[in-house]
Amino acid sequence: MRRRAFLTALGSAAAWPMVVRAQHPARPVIGLLGSESPDEWAARISAFQQGLAETGYIDGRNVAIEYRWAHGHNDRLPTLAADLVSQRVAVIAAPGSSPAALAAKAATSTIPVVFWIGSDAVRLGLVASLNRPEGNLTGVTTLNVMLGPKRLELLHELIPTARALALLVNPTDRANVETITGDVQAAARTLGLELHVLSASTDRDLNVAFANVTQLQAGGLVVGTDAFFSGRLEQISALGISHAVPTVYQFREFVAAGGLMGYGGNVMDAFRAVGVYTGRILNGEKAADLPVQQVTKVELFINLKTVKTLGLTVPLALLGRADEVIE
Repeated sequence: MRRRAFLTALGSAAAWPMVVRAQHPARPVIGLLGSESPDEWAARISAFQQGLAETGYIDGRNVAIEYRWAHGHNDRLPTLAADLVSQRVAVIAAPGSSPAALAAKAATSTIPVVFWIGSDAVRLGLVASLNRPEGNLTGVTTLNVMLGPKRLELLHELIPTARALALLVNPTDRANVETITGDVQAAARTLGLELHVLSASTDRDLNVAFANVTQLQAGGLVVGTDAFFSGRLEQISALGISHAVPTVYQFREFVAAGGLMGYGGNVMDAFRAVGVYTGRILNGEKAADLPVQQVTKVELFINLKTVKTLGLTVPLALLGRADEVIE
């Protein structure tokens, strides 16, 4: 063999391993659309990754996650969702926010989307039915939005002498604000209570809202279900104490941070379930074939230290119904 031909053959052989490596399939990419920030959702993302791991996917090893954070600004979600679509991600996870789920649905009709919301997925138009989603969306629902009236009842049971209570909503969450407000107003009328509806979509709004509760002489505050509020549990619980406003929200995390009461589903279980569904889709299942999971379990949490700080007395019947009393 001539020297030049030999060197050419040798060079081709040396390139074989590189060619083989290049033919290995790239890691699938998940796009995660978050309404808040990575710091505020650190524990939730860990739960999501746990669900992924249960289906065989480890971030950084055999799957990659592209995060897009709205930092509490729902108006940014459509642009962030469109960006994930342009990246041609394999699946979009949109947990913890109806605006995020709706933004993902509007951005794509082909990329699978897995959501977690605290309201009715059919009413919002995310899926055709819970058992047969039919389109490219599926996910997990909890009862958090529809539990607003029950939270009002719990607050009334704790403070029976109050003739007026307040409700806090995020006006930028148009998908849920009307439902929350209407349901809680109806419950207030049934209980013979005056209800003041307050709005907040920024940190400054939260400070103003709590000051208004005091000025309106409302006996307590029901915080409406919203991702913006969920990302500010410590701030809301601290405002409740500093303004002496008994406050009820949905998560145990709120009560652990110093909030008075929590009544709702388990957020970590929901994020883990979204991770499991995301992994199953990566393994070849279709969103249309995965029924929307309905988490119906709800829990009641009471912070006794906050009860004492606010000078309240918890009725024994209410204390007995608590799933956990935090001291």
